[in-house]
Amino acid sequence: MDILFLGKRGDSLCEAAAEFLATACENAAIVYAALGEPLPEELGSWQGDYILSYLCPWVLPANILERASRASLNFHPGPPEYPGAGCTNMALYHEVAEYGVTCHHMIPRVDAGPVVQVRRFPVFPADTVLTLTRRCHAHIAAMFYDIVSIILLGEALPASEESWTRAAYTRKDLDALKVVMPEMDEAEVARRIRATTYPGWDGARVELHGRRFYLEGSAPKAKDNKS
Repeated sequence: MDILFLGKRGDSLCEAAAEFLATACENAAIVYAALGEPLPEELGSWQGDYILSYLCPWVLPANILERASRASLNFHPGPPEYPGAGCTNMALYHEVAEYGVTCHHMIPRVDAGPVVQVRRFPVFPADTVLTLTRRCHAHIAAMFYDIVSIILLGEALPASEESWTRAAYTRKDLDALKVVMPEMDEAEVARRIRATTYPGWDGARVELHGRRFYLEGSAPKAKDNKS
């Protein structure tokens, strides 16, 4: 069996999942990516049975997806109600009581393919983007091991009755969520701060005369600061 694993560079749970796959499947190709990196040309020559995308930032085009004869699966850090980028942020902004992770078939459109499996868990009032993200990643790891075990045993993949409920959120949507306006009430400002505060990333901001003023402690790294 030939499996192409596409993972998030520098993520320890992702690396452990890749190591498990490489041990269990002799013909496993492992490729890591970071946000902003281009698709490597060698993906265009791969041919096999499965593509598994584990928190990988790449959106795979049809000509790559077609190179997997059995299935191309993505492990998404959000439930079907929250497809796309910034899903955890949006869920916290909406103050959901429950969140989840999704395994789904990939099509060229982001987070739109048939759902294989969904796992849900509670969200607590004290949760932050960091704490919720950590739990998402733990649930994705558990889901990955279960799904890969099904594949390696030659069993049929599950087919969930759930489906995506909206179009995918974009990075533009996430960026708009970070903007705090003077006319917003205190509760709205607090929701936006909670939903966009994450260590090492720019968070809530005020925009004035073409300049950006960030909440203390939430400014982007110097190389990313465009203001």
